[in-house]
Formats: sequence, C-alpha cells, structure tokens
Amino acid sequence: MGNSSVVLEYRLLKGKDEYVPLYHYEHIELEQILARRECEFYVKEGVTYKQRSSAVEDDLHIIYVDEYEHHPKEKEDPESRHSIKVEVRAFNARQNHPVITTKYMRTHLEVLSFIGAVYTYVNRKEWERDSAEMDEDRMVYVLYVTETGFKFE
Repeated sequence: MGNSSVVLEYRLLKGKDEYVPLYHYEHIELEQILARRECEFYVKEGVTYKQRSSAVEDDLHIIYVDEYEHHPKEKEDPESRHSIKVEVRAFNARQNHPVITTKYMRTHLEVLSFIGAVYTYVNRKEWERDSAEMDEDRMVYVLYVTETGFKFE
C-alpha cells in the first residue's frame, strides 16, 4: 500500500449495517488519515460528527460517524494556512471550552503524536486528554483536556 494511492472516506451510519458516503478525500497522506482517525469528532459544513468506528479496505480508509450537533459554519482560521494549527482547550462547555494554548505543527505525524497522548503539560500544569476534533471548517485540530491538579513547582 503506497502513500500516494491512499484514500479516506467518511461514512454516515444510518442503521446497523447501513451507511451513506459523506466525504471522500483522494491524494491524502497516510499520516493525516491517522491523525483524523485519532479524533473522536469531525466538523464539516457546521455539522459535528462523532466517530463510531473505522476500517481499512485495501487502500481505502473509512471513518464511520453519526451526526452529533449542528452549529452555524465557522470561517476558516487564516493562521492555519501555513502550518497545522492545534488548539488545546479546557473541556468546559459552560465556559465555551476556553483555549489554553495554541500550537503550530509542521506534519500530521507531529499532530498525531500530540493529540494521541493521555497527558499534556501547559503552563506548568498537567492536563488529561478528553477528546480531539478535526474542525475542517476552521482547518484546526482541537484537543480537549481537563486539569488533573498536578502542578510543576
């Protein structure tokens, strides 16, 4: 399986064994597919989808999703055009998930390494991973975390 022929498809689950193809990505790097597969949520056209499972059929990688929420579509973040932007946000819906820090990465392998970790350290505090999201509308990965209470002195 060569990197140049890898394809990603998001499929909307409709029933136990039924699905509808949603989005199809050709010419996508395997590293980006793996980073996206690490994300429990996917945002496209104002719809948030929740990942249910994934599969590989030869060179076709599939992510199965359910509709989760609908919001107005947000604009693309212009800062995301020259690198891969990752927001680290506190998992707190009442405060609209405030941004703790923003990181800019060069490769999707770096993104995968970062969002796939259970713990991350920001501002001398330890944070535990809750979930991750690929927000394609804004072209940003989002890592949702909760504070563990551990602080570096």
